[in-house]
Amino acid sequence: MEEHNTSPTDFTFMGLFDRKETSGLLFAIVSIIFVTALMANGVMIFLIQTDLRLHTPMYFLLSHLSSIDMMYISTIVPKMLVDYLLDQRTISFVGCTAQHFLYLTLVGAEFFLLGLMAYDRYVAICNPLRYPVLMSRRVCWMMIAGSWFGGSLDGFLLTPITMSFPFCNSREINHFFCEAPAVLKLACADTALYETVMYVCCVLMLLIPFSVVLASYARILTTVHCMSSVEGRKKAFATCLSHVTVVSLFYGAAMYTYMLPHSYHTPAQDKVLSVFYTILTPMLNPLIYSLRNKDVTGALKRALGRFKGPQRVSRGVF
Repeated sequence: MEEHNTSPTDFTFMGLFDRKETSGLLFAIVSIIFVTALMANGVMIFLIQTDLRLHTPMYFLLSHLSSIDMMYISTIVPKMLVDYLLDQRTISFVGCTAQHFLYLTLVGAEFFLLGLMAYDRYVAICNPLRYPVLMSRRVCWMMIAGSWFGGSLDGFLLTPITMSFPFCNSREINHFFCEAPAVLKLACADTALYETVMYVCCVLMLLIPFSVVLASYARILTTVHCMSSVEGRKKAFATCLSHVTVVSLFYGAAMYTYMLPHSYHTPAQDKVLSVFYTILTPMLNPLIYSLRNKDVTGALKRALGRFKGPQRVSRGVF
């Protein structure tokens, strides 16, 4: 590999494209996923902002989820793709610290937001008469603020501690970004106490929101089961199943990485599982939550109709 100017404090990634025989294919797949995630989430935000029919609490929360996903995937994937093209794998200490902080803040905000979105669906289906009160605009803003506060607290608490440990001479991170467990393996000091603190944080940020998701959808499925319409039941079950599947992948992969003892998983497994909640989830969220339902597809058709309308007029003029 070509040598580049590096500082003694720089870290080196082992990367996701470490096998030459599959690196080109993986690069193409990750590039497609990245572009798809940006486009899908960008379209969602545009439609929700411009279509009055989507100005509801559910889509308000979804627009913020799309914003988080766009920022989330952009903190990791562009650096990884550029490094592959330039044949370099290094990241500065400041860059690693920034990436670690942004990653923790954004993923933390998403953990909380997904739990609150499940609560929103529970209220809409199980308590429809109280929905306007329980999910008022003020409550929605409080949910968004709470999600960002929880994520930011995690970033501000864990990042300074993680990056303050003395690191050994080998500064090679066996990962494709600065994720806490991979960085901590380079520390020369005892990290047992800190790992316990991080475990407690993960319980608060993973288990509690995930429990809210499971409880909310369990109540929703119970209510749906009592519906008289067979077709309505099938549609509701299919929607709930797709939502729970994506959320379970997101929370499950993170729980495996952060809450399972290190002796139960290898760095290679960590990298594969990290792909689920850092690369795949930002692409799947808009496809599963939004672009599959009639409200969003209707808004997309109206937006395309508005776009085509002026084009026809301009062609007629010329």
